[in-house]
Amino acid sequence: MSALDIAEVARRSGVPASTLRYYEEKGLIASVGRQGLRRLFHVDVLERLALIAMGRVAGLSLAEIAHMFAPNGQLQVDRALLVTKAQALDQTIARLAAMRDGLRHVAACSAPDHMACPKFRRILRAVASSGKKPESAPTGWVPQRSARRS
Repeated sequence: MSALDIAEVARRSGVPASTLRYYEEKGLIASVGRQGLRRLFHVDVLERLALIAMGRVAGLSLAEIAHMFAPNGQLQVDRALLVTKAQALDQTIARLAAMRDGLRHVAACSAPDHMACPKFRRILRAVASSGKKPESAPTGWVPQRSARRS
């Protein structure tokens, strides 16, 4: 069996040793022994840490991630949870895309008063009402080349 000490796991994974100890305390990873005072981990822990990192980036809590590992250590995917998280990400992406488009419009709009610009006012209403882009708002808000901006 190939074992790595905690410092080597931290170096290879980019996860601080304190976080590795915390993950072990929470049951996400397990050490296989000690070398002096240092914890030893099976080399497979690097793959598990990558899975944990992926789950964290996707917005999963540590408890949700822990639930994805069977008692034998194998991955057991909760498909319903992943679908829910993917839908939440879709909503976040839509809100961020609307905000990006709005920022681009405001930056490019030559209206002397943004409060008089109908597109800018739609952006404000969208932000004020839960941050969602209204269905009637155009995508990609490309400024028109006229004296009066709308």
